Amino acid sequence: MKRILTVALAAILSASFLPSDACTNLIVGKKASVDGSVIVSYNCDGFGFASPLTLHLPGMHADGEMIQVRGWGPETQEERLVREASYTYGVVGLMNEKQVTIVETTWGGREELQNREGYLDYFTLMRLALQRSTTAREAIAVMHQLVQEYGYNETGESFAVADKNEAWIMELIGKGKGRKGAVWVALRVPDDCISAYANSSRIQQFPQVRKADKKLGFCITPDGECMYSPDVISFAREMGYFDGADKDFSFREAYGPMSFSKIRFCEARVWSFFRRHSDPAVIDGYLPFINGDMSEIDHLPLWIKPAQPVSVRDIMADMRDHYEGTALDMTADVSAGPWASPYRNQPVNFEASDGTKMFRERPIGCQQSGMTMVCQMRDWLPDAVGGVTYFNMDDATMVAYVPVYCGINRVPDAFRSENNNIREFSTESAFWMNNFVANMVYPRWSAMIGDLREAQAELEDFYAQDQKEVEYRASKMTAGDRVSYLTAKTEAYTDMMMKRWDKLARLLIVKHNDQIMQPSENGVVVPGRRTSPAYAPAFIDAVKAETGNRYVNPVQ
Repeated sequence: MKRILTVALAAILSASFLPSDACTNLIVGKKASVDGSVIVSYNCDGFGFASPLTLHLPGMHADGEMIQVRGWGPETQEERLVREASYTYGVVGLMNEKQVTIVETTWGGREELQNREGYLDYFTLMRLALQRSTTAREAIAVMHQLVQEYGYNETGESFAVADKNEAWIMELIGKGKGRKGAVWVALRVPDDCISAYANSSRIQQFPQVRKADKKLGFCITPDGECMYSPDVISFAREMGYFDGADKDFSFREAYGPMSFSKIRFCEARVWSFFRRHSDPAVIDGYLPFINGDMSEIDHLPLWIKPAQPVSVRDIMADMRDHYEGTALDMTADVSAGPWASPYRNQPVNFEASDGTKMFRERPIGCQQSGMTMVCQMRDWLPDAVGGVTYFNMDDATMVAYVPVYCGINRVPDAFRSENNNIREFSTESAFWMNNFVANMVYPRWSAMIGDLREAQAELEDFYAQDQKEVEYRASKMTAGDRVSYLTAKTEAYTDMMMKRWDKLARLLIVKHNDQIMQPSENGVVVPGRRTSPAYAPAFIDAVKAETGNRYVNPVQ
């Protein structure tokens, strides 16, 4: 008899995890990083959900064992069973015990290509691939095999698939009702480059071969730098999406065509990331495209070489980007309000009172993140300590990234699912403590953000310094001792974060009571002169322009 295990992903992430124009991934090749790490990141965005840290322990499985997949795909009474692998690797968050990492961002594409009868949503696909793969290449092959056998029920998706040696970008979309499988392309990011994804298809032309590899079941170029489904072009022809020469085929144009919203709300995030790590004057040459003009330039580079090597701390900062210092700076005009805030309450699209259609910017850092992570993979350390997910729940701008090692065997209490109920506030919940602080800061950004950044830097500086000792000690231990040590360190780091955020919350309430500011030192209010935080100049000028002389002091 077959034994059935249940993969209850719906209990981990609510259906509201599936917003449009949501998540952001940043990618750094090992020769583009300061220390030889491969780095990928993930802001998991969508209103009204919390995304706790998950743990799947490794295990051996009997022949014929099946698992029942329950993601957030279409509701069905049908029992959806997937064959279990003989051995499944441990997975913490979205990194497995071999330092294989998969993160994602949804781009939608052709609506008619969603097959609601497929068994696998993208998150189930990612989880299963992580449990069955020792390298990024193997993970891509596993994802292909799984969708071929069980079907894919989502829309267009991009995945950053990485390990301790290399990073790949993979774009995938289903084939529509009644068709299993998916069409996809995966390209290896050059080691000396950085790349990014933000809810739009970005792969256009790619290297091609004449025949698929019979053993793998898909195409792979001789240099091993490009893999793709064998029917990715022929299927586009069949559906009427493409009728040119094979060499001119563009995955993006066939399956995820550009629009103004895709450019401004999605590609602009990639543009800003590139601008932070390259010559701004060069990247600003793409501003006509970012403004919707595709007459001269119709795409950003898929990847670029950074001007300077990129660190984990750099990527943390990038995940908090709101276009500061660019032509799209969200703090610089009247819509930023009196406190020069990069956050907006109105929808992305809205209308003025005269019916004019308007929009707001959509940056990398946003209030609706359910969790954020920066994943670091290192080939010179034992896997258990070499793979680190810097993790927290809520908006990257408003949290401190906590180191979580891929070799742990227990999730810290504050990140556990049972302590992060989306409908009930708890001081034991990382999600709610972070939101408690963030929702005090959002309305009075310029007045309060300095206090938050002080606490954030204090923790992240400590973690970065302490990592050196952890890496040295853990690398000398036996495998069993290493797991216990790294689990204890991860729990200690998380506990430190929770205590510091409790202290920060109490400081903000006291220091900023009644919208004034009291002086503080080391996170504590001290005696001194109270001050009133100044309004943003753009807001003051807008008030003057709107109200004329009403508020002009006659004594100048």
